[in-house]
Amino acid sequence: MKKIAKIAMVLLLSVAVMTGCGSSLAQMDNTNEGTTEEKKLITVGFSQLGAESDWRSANTVSMQSAFVPEEGYNLIYKNGQQKQANQITAIRTFIQQEVDYIVLAPVTESGWDTVLGEARDAGIPVILVDRRVDVPDKTLYSCWVGSDFELEGRKMAAWIKSYAQSIGMDADELHIVNIQGTIGSTAQIGRTRGLANAARENGWDLMAEVSGDFTETKGREVMAGLLKRFDNINVVYCENDNEAIGAIDAIEAAGKKVGSNLRKGEIMVVSFDGVNKEALDYAKEGKISCIAECNPLHGPRVKALVDMLVAGETPDKFNYVDERLFSSIPDVTEVEVDGVSYAVQSIDN
Repeated sequence: MKKIAKIAMVLLLSVAVMTGCGSSLAQMDNTNEGTTEEKKLITVGFSQLGAESDWRSANTVSMQSAFVPEEGYNLIYKNGQQKQANQITAIRTFIQQEVDYIVLAPVTESGWDTVLGEARDAGIPVILVDRRVDVPDKTLYSCWVGSDFELEGRKMAAWIKSYAQSIGMDADELHIVNIQGTIGSTAQIGRTRGLANAARENGWDLMAEVSGDFTETKGREVMAGLLKRFDNINVVYCENDNEAIGAIDAIEAAGKKVGSNLRKGEIMVVSFDGVNKEALDYAKEGKISCIAECNPLHGPRVKALVDMLVAGETPDKFNYVDERLFSSIPDVTEVEVDGVSYAVQSIDN
């Protein structure tokens, strides 16, 4: 739980720093361009997919904090506002500006072949962060760093299975809905696959999969619609914290109770990320029963990869972040995936 608290604190401190500087993320576009001193620095163009969640905001701040003049870098930041077309435009702008490196957090996996080819032809290495791209030619990017999203989903599914067994529920008694993330994103694909495979293997009733776009507003809207469609939902699998907050609001607005006592008609909510403070508070209250950690603080990791490239070294193609499970209920202390045991840490009340 200490790690979750630290992540939340980093987010809060980062927001405070941005407020104190009088700058928003959107205002950071086109910063640090053009002076004589900056031309001596290594210039990195960062195309962020948007600011749809607290995780994404923390990720952006981490990147901006890592690539600073004091470390020899000039960062040009572009917010894609959840649109691939904006990100493609940003990459082409970076190419025109002759940046030294491009960092891309892609909104979806497909549709990048042409623009990444343009970057390669210009001799600009591309580093992927968080999400991946689906391209036949893997030489279009230098390396990737982020989470194993399918493993996150499989660990969460293993937790659901273990908890259901601990309270004596049969597989066919689980009636699950999945509020998915942005369709086509790496996180959505992996977390959805982790649950769908487990549902098929265990005989769970996976009633619906509907995108909530990783936002609280859409999560609330989707959950309200699902409650009208189904009267027997007892597990809500939300693919990030913001969706979980919206789903909980919708469940309570419908007069139903959120919690882990499935035998008494409560609806259990599980989530991913562990960055949003409200979600952490909900977890302490037992409204979110389990959170799969997804660490957003990739700035230092990406900088280390760029440092290697600057030094003429070749980093590993894929660089995974170690992450954990946290639960507000003590019944399950570990889960097993493919013969590997993962500890479940308690969320302190």
